[in-house]
Amino acid sequence: MPGIESMAPFTPLLIGLPLAGILINLLAGRRLGEAGVGLVASLATGLSFGLAVLLAVGLGQHPQAVIIPLADWISVGDFNAAWALRVDTLSVTMMLVVTGVGTLIHIYAIGYMHSDVRHNGDPGRFRRFFVYFNLFILAMLVLVTADNYLMLFVGWEGVGLCSYLLIGFWFEKGAEGLGNARAAKKAFIVNRIGDFGLLVAIFMLFWFFGTLSFDGVFEQAPQIAAAAPAAVLAITLFMLLGVTGKSAQLPLYVWLPDAMAGPTPVSALIHAATMVTAGVYLVARSSPLFMQVPLAQSVVTWVGALTALFAATIAVAQFDIKKVLAYSTISQLGFMVAAVGMGAYVAGMFHLATHAFFKALLFLAAGSVILGMEHGHSAGHPGEEQTQVAAGPDPQDMRNMGGLGQRMPTTFWVYLVGALALSGIAPLSGFFSKDEILVAARTTSLPVYLVLAAAAFLTAFYMGRQLWLVFFGQPRTQAASHARENPAIITTPLVILALLAVFGGLINLPGLLPLEHWLEHSLEHNLAVPFEWSVAAISFGLALLGLLVAWSVYGRRKVLATPQSPDPLAARLGALYRGMQEKWWVDELYQAVVVRPYQGLSRFLAQPVDQGGIDGLVNGFGTVMAALARQLSKLQNGFVRNYALAVLFGVVAILTYLVLR
Repeated sequence: MPGIESMAPFTPLLIGLPLAGILINLLAGRRLGEAGVGLVASLATGLSFGLAVLLAVGLGQHPQAVIIPLADWISVGDFNAAWALRVDTLSVTMMLVVTGVGTLIHIYAIGYMHSDVRHNGDPGRFRRFFVYFNLFILAMLVLVTADNYLMLFVGWEGVGLCSYLLIGFWFEKGAEGLGNARAAKKAFIVNRIGDFGLLVAIFMLFWFFGTLSFDGVFEQAPQIAAAAPAAVLAITLFMLLGVTGKSAQLPLYVWLPDAMAGPTPVSALIHAATMVTAGVYLVARSSPLFMQVPLAQSVVTWVGALTALFAATIAVAQFDIKKVLAYSTISQLGFMVAAVGMGAYVAGMFHLATHAFFKALLFLAAGSVILGMEHGHSAGHPGEEQTQVAAGPDPQDMRNMGGLGQRMPTTFWVYLVGALALSGIAPLSGFFSKDEILVAARTTSLPVYLVLAAAAFLTAFYMGRQLWLVFFGQPRTQAASHARENPAIITTPLVILALLAVFGGLINLPGLLPLEHWLEHSLEHNLAVPFEWSVAAISFGLALLGLLVAWSVYGRRKVLATPQSPDPLAARLGALYRGMQEKWWVDELYQAVVVRPYQGLSRFLAQPVDQGGIDGLVNGFGTVMAALARQLSKLQNGFVRNYALAVLFGVVAILTYLVLR
């Protein structure tokens, strides 16, 4: 097998292949047709995955990091920021997740978008979608292959741009014809707040360290931390602000649920393989910095733990099938952030990888359910116009579903696998990765462990609730009763992801493919997390209890017999349920505290200050000059005799002045 050194000349293709896919589809996509466009985009990502596999094999033989310079980028005095690719075990792990899961999502998207562009009445956007999709993969690969913070920031901003383009892909759809556009704008603006934090951290790194390269910063970290501990604390906390934006943690998580406005493959790509994992990767990559400031580690840990529990409570009372998964993603990202905050970097990266498997599976399977509901509504209204068919019951509302397990068997079984993996049922992948985080929490902080354990219980409960509402019981609408399974191009990626969700836990199994030994070459500081039967038994018991409670509430007897039936939790929990259903009014709080005051200030600056003051002054000056010009224009009447007379008067005036002086 080739060594890592022999692979160096081919490594730039990792980024070049998605770029080539973008260019081919931009220039020749119309001639290629939908099948050709989807094939080019999927091949570009798939070949990048193959290259990442070869890099992983090469690193397995020689695990030392390799830096592959591409070009000089910024050179000012002693400062140099080169455009270089970093190939080490941490970056290659991210490459495998991004390109591997991303390729499956691309293949799925070929079938999904074929229906989606027609359902939304614009087949011409198929090509645009895959151009954006390849661009998303490209930006994420720039981020994870960066060898310095400035190059990382380019990829960081790139995924932010792509999320804006893809969340608002159907920008003219949604509430009042603006809902999707508003969701995209919200994601973009909220992420700019987090990006401001990362940018300040980069400025401070340059100021105190004199370099932005990872190796240069990490070598100086102990000395700088000893000489200027407040500076390193500020740098890490500003990085955390970036993490809260990109990885949707408290208080900047609010954009992620609205990101469901994008097509379902977009949700899967954002939530599973790309954008939201960037913050976890940033903390893991910057571990030598965070290890110097225990206070920053503690803040990161608590932000992650509280986010995990907070988002899990909201997921309990949502009815949109994708919104449940969105809040689940926020919660699971909280587990990962808490893990890297505690110094359990391998546990955090382990959960990042397994979560990519089962969360991509769940989102894509949810998309399969949505397609089945849309097809079912069309089948239930034969002969109707497409515009009339499209106005059926919300295909994402779980209250409109029920009984889909019999009508969509493949989707049901893969969804069941994903739900059980997310819930932490052994021996699926989620059990092993989540267990490592809980072990680390119990070793580090009992309060953090209790918070994460409560979040784990709620995870199993809301996934059990979702299973019962979607797949069991009787159909609650005509669309559900006529739903049908999707073609193989939709279901095949689901089956592959289901296998990964089942066996993904093996990647950190001692004696087989221990992720811990693989990552120790990149992560020198890592809290060792041994397997503990007591913690494993408790977490497994919590998962079973959550599923059992969900069955007791939603499955043991007929509930939600119609879409209008009340949720049985509403009567039992009262105001608590209302708070969870209303997402604890956080969006309303943002509206009251941030958005409306900002809009009011904008209106004041726009009308009394800008239009009334500044514009009034400028316009008034223009009015005076126009009046003066009108008066002066009377002198330009075109009669030569008048001009001669004016010259005569001028000469007389000048002579008179000279004589009198």
